[in-house]
Amino acid sequence: MKRREFITLLGCATALSSTWPFAVRAQNQPSPQVLPRPQTLPPPPTLPSPPQPPTQAPTQATAEASDNHIGQVATLQGSATVTRGNTTPAALKVSDPIYKNDVLQAGAISLLGVTFDDETTLNLNANARMTVDEFVYQAGSKSNAALFNVVRGTVAFVAGQAAKTGDMKFSTPTATLGIRGTTGVVEVPDGATGGVTEPRIKLYPDSDGRVGRIEVFDRQGARLGALTQGASAFTLRPGVGGRLAAVPFQIPPQEAARDRGVVQRLFASHNVGRQQTIQRQQQRRQNLQRQNQQRQNQQRQNQQRQRQNQQRQNNQQRPNNQQPNNQRPGGPQQQQQLQQNQNRNPRQQLPQQQQLPGRQRPQRGNRPGPNNRP
Repeated sequence: MKRREFITLLGCATALSSTWPFAVRAQNQPSPQVLPRPQTLPPPPTLPSPPQPPTQAPTQATAEASDNHIGQVATLQGSATVTRGNTTPAALKVSDPIYKNDVLQAGAISLLGVTFDDETTLNLNANARMTVDEFVYQAGSKSNAALFNVVRGTVAFVAGQAAKTGDMKFSTPTATLGIRGTTGVVEVPDGATGGVTEPRIKLYPDSDGRVGRIEVFDRQGARLGALTQGASAFTLRPGVGGRLAAVPFQIPPQEAARDRGVVQRLFASHNVGRQQTIQRQQQRRQNLQRQNQQRQNQQRQNQQRQRQNQQRQNNQQRPNNQQPNNQRPGGPQQQQQLQQNQNRNPRQQLPQQQQLPGRQRPQRGNRPGPNNRP
């Protein structure tokens, strides 16, 4: 046997002997134990969801509450309620807002004071009931208007700016009163319809001594008379031919003393309500300024966003050679960046012919070898 064949046969035998134990060990290994698959439990039955209560439709009170209120409760002694739309009466407390079409009711042995945006103040005495039929006021406007419907009871009032710069009226079941900036008392006893009882209208001086004017009209608009002097009064009763008449009468001393207490409590409520109105107007001005500032900021942001979008569209539409220098290849911005890179690592940015000299290895074709030797 030749030497080369012997060496090849010896190498194959050595390799076979080295791999044989691993093959035997792999054959003798026990097969892995197959664990039983866990049993999947059925999902629990789905229980029916409990029925949801029906969503209540928004009431008129909710709709009214979303608008700006026109007044608020200044003072309250005892109890009082407000009715909005078809809702049940709700109890009132000091500083509660008052809205148009509110029905105000004072409880027994109670006194409710309400001040409106023009500083008009109304005091509802015990068991008095009144509706705010209309109220429009804007400072400096000549078209302000207010209409209060006294259903029953005694209501004292101090007229505010609406009576001086617009049209303020009080209505009763039998007559309508035109208020020209003054203090007054309206009394409507229960059942005061069709002349069954005698409603009374009284004019008193303001807190500064000034006396205004109250004009009286029937339900058809016919003028019945006017009160122009302090502590003067009308009684409304059927006249000639059954027509309503405003009859002047002298206020008895006992009734005048009672009215003085009513007017004093009215002035006290007016002072409290006027301070509340000033605070409410200041808060509204601050809210208006804040809203205007937010609106201006939003407009500026929208304009800036539009300019950026327009500039982006223009850059996408124009060719490369018409782009701004900062965005054009080789422009000032890219040249500045290239100069910074060169200053940071000048060796890497030098051209090939300007690299620092070093040991140059000979090319492979010029290296001396056995074939290139002479």
